[in-house]
Amino acid sequence: MPQPELRIDNGQANLNQAVRAYWEAEPCGTEAEIVGDRAAYSPEWFAQIETYRYAAEPFIHAFAQFTRHHGKRVLEVGVGAGTDHLQWARAGAICYGIDLTAAGVVTTREHLALHGFRSALQQVDAEAMPFPNEFFDVAYSWGVIHHAEHPERIIQEIWRVLKPGGAFIGMMYNRHSLAVYKYWVRHALLKGKPGRSLADVVWHHVESIGTKAYTVDELRRLFAVFGSFSATPILTRSDYGRLPTPIRSLLPAHLGWFIAVRAVK
Repeated sequence: MPQPELRIDNGQANLNQAVRAYWEAEPCGTEAEIVGDRAAYSPEWFAQIETYRYAAEPFIHAFAQFTRHHGKRVLEVGVGAGTDHLQWARAGAICYGIDLTAAGVVTTREHLALHGFRSALQQVDAEAMPFPNEFFDVAYSWGVIHHAEHPERIIQEIWRVLKPGGAFIGMMYNRHSLAVYKYWVRHALLKGKPGRSLADVVWHHVESIGTKAYTVDELRRLFAVFGSFSATPILTRSDYGRLPTPIRSLLPAHLGWFIAVRAVK
């Protein structure tokens, strides 16, 4: 999918450097509005991150099925605060994790250590992974790949390092979602720029610069190298906001901000 022209105002040389700088400052899940005044890396800090994550995204456990992968070699691409990584460790998986940032690696290592777990963690650009072919049973990446400069390279690398029959489990953003439409109203329509594309709004206004959002058909093409592919849009808080539950139930699922993806090599 063609993406908007890259415009970076902070002097970064390329997109991945800008993305790294953004998440280095604040790994996903550690935002002040989530953790409050709790001391960083304290048990209370990590507990709040975990509580908030699964209250906001209660569907993660059912989709990832952490407990079904005991003894399996699992790679997480983009560990963030280590919250999902902890679930893999608790489930008895043999855990490996990579992150573009040092902050993600350190935070995840501390998070696991608090609970008596360890993982092989590295600061790595996922577009060029340091693993042999056909090494992992599962590759997991929840809301990470769409931030990369070249998501297609990461997907190709994931395919390479998965064993035959190995599974990718993850989430990507949905361009035709209520969340994106709200971003478009705020950053295009209300700014007198109704011709601005959804992709351009996401690129410049959703989290780190260069964020991408896809249609299911675009994701199917991105994952074409895999033997099987399925995609399930999921409505999130970003879509329905404060709408009461009876009204939420009327919203069409295909307009969900998240697309949960499962692909088998």
